Amino acid sequence: MPSMAQGGLNSSVQNNKPNPKSPTASLFSIRQKIAQHRKSLPIASVEKRLIEEVQKNDILIIVGETGSGKTTQLPQFLYNAGFCQEGKMVGITQPRRIAAVTVAKRVAEECDVELGQRVGYSIRFDDTTSTSTRLKYMTDGLLLREALLDPHLSRYSVIIVDEAHERTVHTDVLLALLKKVQRARLKPVGENGPQQNSVLRGCQGRKISPLKLIIMSASLDARVFSEYFGGAKAVHVEGRQHPVDILYTAHPESDYIDAALVTIFQIHLEEKVGDILVFLTGQDEIESVERLVQERLQHLPEDKRKLLPLTIFSALPSEQQMQAFAPAPTGFRKVILATNIAETSITIPGIRYVIDPGFVKARSYNPSKGMESLDVVPASKAQTLQRSGRAGREGPGKCFRLYPEREFEKLEDSTKPEIKRCNLSNVILQLKALGIDDIIGFDFIDKPSRGSIVKALEELRLLGALTDECKLENPVGYQMSRLPLDPVYSRALILANQMNCLEEMLITVAVLTVESIFYDPREKREEARASRNHFASVEGDHLTYLSVYRESDEFLEKRKVAGSENKIDKIMKKWCKDNFVNSRSLKHARDTYRQIREHVEQMGFTVSSCGNDMLEFRRCLAASFFLKAAQRQLDGTYRALESGEIVHIHPTSVLFRSKPECVIFNELMQTSKKYIKNLTIIDPLWLTELAPHHYKSAEPV
Repeated sequence: MPSMAQGGLNSSVQNNKPNPKSPTASLFSIRQKIAQHRKSLPIASVEKRLIEEVQKNDILIIVGETGSGKTTQLPQFLYNAGFCQEGKMVGITQPRRIAAVTVAKRVAEECDVELGQRVGYSIRFDDTTSTSTRLKYMTDGLLLREALLDPHLSRYSVIIVDEAHERTVHTDVLLALLKKVQRARLKPVGENGPQQNSVLRGCQGRKISPLKLIIMSASLDARVFSEYFGGAKAVHVEGRQHPVDILYTAHPESDYIDAALVTIFQIHLEEKVGDILVFLTGQDEIESVERLVQERLQHLPEDKRKLLPLTIFSALPSEQQMQAFAPAPTGFRKVILATNIAETSITIPGIRYVIDPGFVKARSYNPSKGMESLDVVPASKAQTLQRSGRAGREGPGKCFRLYPEREFEKLEDSTKPEIKRCNLSNVILQLKALGIDDIIGFDFIDKPSRGSIVKALEELRLLGALTDECKLENPVGYQMSRLPLDPVYSRALILANQMNCLEEMLITVAVLTVESIFYDPREKREEARASRNHFASVEGDHLTYLSVYRESDEFLEKRKVAGSENKIDKIMKKWCKDNFVNSRSLKHARDTYRQIREHVEQMGFTVSSCGNDMLEFRRCLAASFFLKAAQRQLDGTYRALESGEIVHIHPTSVLFRSKPECVIFNELMQTSKKYIKNLTIIDPLWLTELAPHHYKSAEPV
């Protein structure tokens, strides 16, 4: 769904339907409305100035408020100004896959071209570009991978790093790399002498035209980027923001869920027309509030019940997510219950009221324990400002902050950069593959802790990616760096190729890289659990995922009929709905499987199957995930062997009630307790047999 922040159309234009009686006239009308919309965007009035600034400055920072049109329009301005001559491209990076896809589709529509021709997108496992593509939208991680093959990024004349304020780990690394690429493209190879970093290699002495770098941010504070790039110039583009009244509570709220409920009904009963957007921290909170809203509506007079609660969170099937974007029935008001996905990634039309409890669920990583935690923490000022802005997109609005103004002043200015709170093994492997060996001395905007770097290097060494001297000098390491996966999953595929169960591991890795494959709605939880038991394997979750994937394959094979892809898609969605499987996650897993399979086949791997004998597959899982093994203790808890942490099997695991002696897992996470997720039963003796370099004793204890 194109967002207004990305130059998307308002609902009246989006819903314009061509008249079948006069297709030519209708097509002309659509194009005319698109052109009018583009001219009405705030950025249109400064097109000439922006092009002049890009021509004068090799680095430019553009602060564009929400609704300015910067994401969709600036690349088109650059194309029209001649920046794509001689086959060059303008590359635009996005931190999220959904944004890269939806914006590319929107820009192709505005340019009146087929997607994948002049305008295309490239994200992990989905490349919709061609030799004629000149405006290329992609994730920042994808551009990092391109640099492995082309260290000078020589096909690009301009790189635009969009949504830089989100400070994802890939964005931070990409900015540091682009800084090097810019310097490299200003001089021929060899000019730096023997100390030259290997990011300069590959040009065989020829001089490449300078790279223009544009950093775009919705944050009002561009200082951090300007300072990092040596005082780079920043320009500001006004948004199309209507006034928003900010209302605070007099005192802190002890229960923000109850406060949000009270505020929802206060708005519904007392305020003018307009939909409500409520920010909550996760699926459980959202489903709980949805149920409470439905219950309280039953106590209102019938004419006051016209309030429609809708939900949006990442694990929700896409067809249900889309309900939030549809107009409310006549006379009704929508109340959208959303996670922070609604802050910047998507824009829901019709919102006039925002309820902000001031919290967000954030991941953090403890390198000493090798454990991720998912904690509810206060939002940053930048996040709360983005949230309040959602009320002013289509007219004057109100934002109800469920905390006193003095609490707002105590919030951090911006979100802690992801690079300071994540596992760095994937990033470091990519940097090593680029020839950057001095990780601690690398020019990060915000340096991660030395402990995080050391832990990641040690993990890569144990996985066989690096030598004992932490060099990328072995075939396994190069193979791992070529696969667009976390190192532990790349290693699993390499081992599976040797152990003749690559087909099973491809499916498993594909499922592990997507959102939860199961959908567990609160109102049908018992039905969902019964359905899950149908797929469940007594040996663990990985084999359960194999069962889901294979059954969906068999279902499709039996029901394949001559017809359109849409018909097959509908059949698959019905199967998913009947079996409480997340159709979007399964489709994504199937696409991912196909793409990874192409990668490994290009690397010379043979995709063989172990059939129904899962013993070798389980041994392969143990050999791959030996760093994530846990053994049952006398009290029924488990001890993670690597960190020594006492952990519990997550309730969503098929092994929750079975208490096996030893398991491997994929995720160690702290919420209310320390949980391990995605488990398979193994023999503890396999660890010393299959990972003797790490497990020296005869038996883990």
